[in-house]
Amino acid sequence: MSRIGKSILEIPEGVEIKLDGNTVTVKGPKGELTRKFHDDMTIKIEDNVLTVERPSDNKEHRALHGTTRSLIGNMVEGVHKGYEKTLEIQGVGYRAQKQGNKIVISAGYSHPVEVEQRDGIEIEVPANTKVIVKGIDKELVGAVAANIRAIRPPEPYKGKGIRYEGEYVRRKEGKTAK
Repeated sequence: MSRIGKSILEIPEGVEIKLDGNTVTVKGPKGELTRKFHDDMTIKIEDNVLTVERPSDNKEHRALHGTTRSLIGNMVEGVHKGYEKTLEIQGVGYRAQKQGNKIVISAGYSHPVEVEQRDGIEIEVPANTKVIVKGIDKELVGAVAANIRAIRPPEPYKGKGIRYEGEYVRRKEGKTAK
């Protein structure tokens, strides 16, 4: 039995969940998310508690069980609290600045790189070496943060580049002359 799948999900105050077959709509103080889940999974709400059940113990159903429960849990947490990823920019001359609804990143290229702000995502630049990506959809926040990091991933020799806050970059020793 899936430990995550069989765990119940208590719905916090201020969050409303609507079921339409296997389409789940979660509405909360930060916004609204809708997602369609596999038809084999049974989603029930009783006494402010959501449970996910599977029809059999075959491999596909076991895999879907925990995944469905986790995705619904992420939706509930997103509309209740929201998600945020912080990126740090390290390197001489590497910086970011916000211009309107996009951010412009100077990361050692011959041109600045522009990143458009997507719907449902808020990008903040509190300092020129820090970028914060916020939103209610965990998947979208992670994807936007990964795209920003991919502009210049941290390199192992000097540690320059864009990294997640708290990310450890293993350093390598350079070549030495004989």
